[in-house]
Parts: sequence; structure tokens; C-alpha cells
Amino acid sequence: MTGFRARQTPQTPGPPPGLAKRLVRATTLAACASLVAGCGAIPGTTGGTGDGPVTVMTWAPEKTAATNKPGMPAMAKAYARWVNANGGVNGRELRILTCNDRNETVAAAKCARRAADEDVVAVVGSYSQHGRSFLAPLESAGIPYIGGYGVTDDEFASALSYPVNGGQASLMAGLGEQLAGDCGPVALVRPDSIAGDQLPLLLDSGLRSGGHDGSEDQLAAEDATEYGGHAREALRRASTEPGREGCVVPALGDRTFTFMDSFRRDRADFPDVRTGTVLGSVDQTVIDATGGRSGPYEGAYVTGWYPVESDKRWDRMKEVIREHAFGDNRIDPADPGVQTTWIAYTVLTAALGEIGDGEVTSQAIRRVLDDGLKVTTGGLTPPLSWRFEDLIASAGFPRLINPEVTFQTVRKGQLVAARRDFVNVEKTLEEAEN
Repeated sequence: MTGFRARQTPQTPGPPPGLAKRLVRATTLAACASLVAGCGAIPGTTGGTGDGPVTVMTWAPEKTAATNKPGMPAMAKAYARWVNANGGVNGRELRILTCNDRNETVAAAKCARRAADEDVVAVVGSYSQHGRSFLAPLESAGIPYIGGYGVTDDEFASALSYPVNGGQASLMAGLGEQLAGDCGPVALVRPDSIAGDQLPLLLDSGLRSGGHDGSEDQLAAEDATEYGGHAREALRRASTEPGREGCVVPALGDRTFTFMDSFRRDRADFPDVRTGTVLGSVDQTVIDATGGRSGPYEGAYVTGWYPVESDKRWDRMKEVIREHAFGDNRIDPADPGVQTTWIAYTVLTAALGEIGDGEVTSQAIRRVLDDGLKVTTGGLTPPLSWRFEDLIASAGFPRLINPEVTFQTVRKGQLVAARRDFVNVEKTLEEAEN
């Protein structure tokens, strides 16, 4: 599932007041060349001492009954082949370790302990629902967590976490804003799990920011094989106001596809409704597989972190996939997990380029990021920097630096931009906490 754990009482363990500020205090801004600039050049790939390899890890769940992200470690491997084919980073080989967290707390902790045992200098572009399980071992070893998928709120609290997007919180808040002006009743179908408990709070904050009532919260099993009853109930709830076209929002991760199969069969028995969801629950591949312009997603509202996959700003990543993934069908350039991994490794490469010929350690990477390195991503995100003044004013997400989302829609079977620019949902996130 792609959701946030419900926030606990004020006594929930987290960094003490002022800790993030002390660890992230900035002293300078360092310019960083964009990876999309110059004839395929990679920052920091010339010169250097030629010392031993730089070892990092990427993990994600694979072959499980719930959400799977095999494209993330596969993208990491392809990225490393690209870097190494161009001379490495400052003459050093980029070495990738991967780990399957299996959507289990024990496995996630094992991946983190392995990262410490293998002396990796960072965990990069990874996905796990078990933030508490993996962050404690990383923090003990001083290993930075760069560009996690953002599936847990722990990733936005740890001083060793360097998120590149606004996580699931920004997606759900943004989706609420997107739906507020066009939808009648909104029915949210989300997992009956700890990870799903905060989704209605965030969606409703976005809806109310546009003057809309809150959603109808409907719980479902994350790993169900059939959602007929849930689909009919969601359709009923979204159709309670005659004359107003309601919206059904499935937020079930990989199981969204299964839900939509049931939804497609039953929707003819109800008034017309539209659908809304977030990237990670649907992408262009899913839209194509469900019938394209004749499928259930036609006209759907979708909120993402990044530009649509057809945007030219993704051309460099696609080129790397074509030339260095060797036909690995786990890597889908439309998958936000793959996209997040690409951006996370952009940050890593920028940090290594800033270190230059110096010793590459986890402490050195943290120091560069904490001291104000500004990473540009060719417009795939706003410029990224983790200085104290770059953090948004949110008590619940103290490490969040990028509250920007994109509004998209499905038109003639294609996922297209509904608005040209990024949309900032910082205020909506703050209001969700009240």
C-alpha cells in the first residue's frame, strides 16, 4: 500500500525539538550541475583518485502479496552501469547492493543491518513501509537515507533522511485539492491497515481547502483477490447526490488494479462517476492494460510528484534505461518508484561530485547535504536542498522540503498534464495536522 502510518499522540517517538535544526544547519550553498546538461556527461566523472568502489544499497519489496517495487533496485543497477561506463564517479566505481524487504518489518530491519555490515555510504532510492524498523539501524550506523519513496512519515522525521518528494501525504492532499472543484460525493477506498489510517485526513484536508465536504472513508483488505462488494459500496456512496457526478478514489497500491476490475463490471448499474487516484496506484501501463480510452480510468484525476512520463524532461532517464537496462522488463519509466530512484541517484551523484577527490564516507555525504548542496534535476522537481530554511513549516513532516505535486488526467487513454506547473500543497499539509 502507498499510505502513511496514522500519526500518534504527541508522545510518539521522534527527534527532540531542535535536533533537525542542529543537524541540518546550513553554512553555504554549493552549485550543482544538472544531470540533463551537456552531452551525456555525469557530474564528477572525470579525474579523481581512483580509490575503491563507492558502495550504496537500494531496497524494495519484490514478489509479495501486496505492493511490489522491483523496478527500483533494477533502476539502481542500470544507473550504476551508466555511471561506470562513463568512468565512474571521480574515478571510483559505483557499486550497488540490493535487498528485498518483503513488506515485512523483520526483513526491512535485516536489509538495514546488512547495509551497516557492508559499510555502505548511503541507502538510495528505496521503498519500504516499515520506517521504524529500518531507520533505527541506519541511524545507529550513521547511514543517510536518500530519496526514499516517502511511504511512511518516519522518512520525514529522521535527521538522516533526505526525501526528494512530498511522500504520500502530498499526493493525497493534492488529490483532494484536484477533486474539490469537480466532484460531488467522494468515496475513498483504502487499506484497513496502520499505513492507510492517515489517508482520509490528508484527502479531506485537500477537499476542504476547495470548499468540499470530507470523503466517505471505506476500508478494504490490502491483499484481497476480489473487491466486488467494495466497488458496489463505493459506487453507491459516490452516487448519493442526484445531479452531481461523484468520484471514487481507490488507494490500494498494487491492488488498485484488482479493485478497478470489479469497479468496471459494476459501474453500469449506477449513475456515472469519475475516479481519482495517485501515481503509484495507477500509471500509463495500468491504463493501457485496462482498456485505454475505453477503460475505467478515462477521465480520471491523478496526482503525482513529477511531470508525466511523456514529458521530455524524462528523456535522459529513458536513454539510460534503453542503453543500460538490457531489456529488463522490471523497469517501467512511468513507475514513480523508478522515477524516484533516478532522482535519488541524481542527488547521490551530486553529493559525490561535491566531495570530489576526498574520502567518500556516510559522514562526508551527510555533511555535504546538510551544508546546503543545491541539487537540480532538470525540472523533474524544484531544486532540492536540505538546509533548515528549506524545510516546510510542518510539525508532522519536519524533513519535508518538496511539497510540490502535479495534477494529471486521463484523456483519450493517455495520462496527460492537467496543469502545466507544479502545485504547492504545503498549506494543505499544515491544515491536515489541525
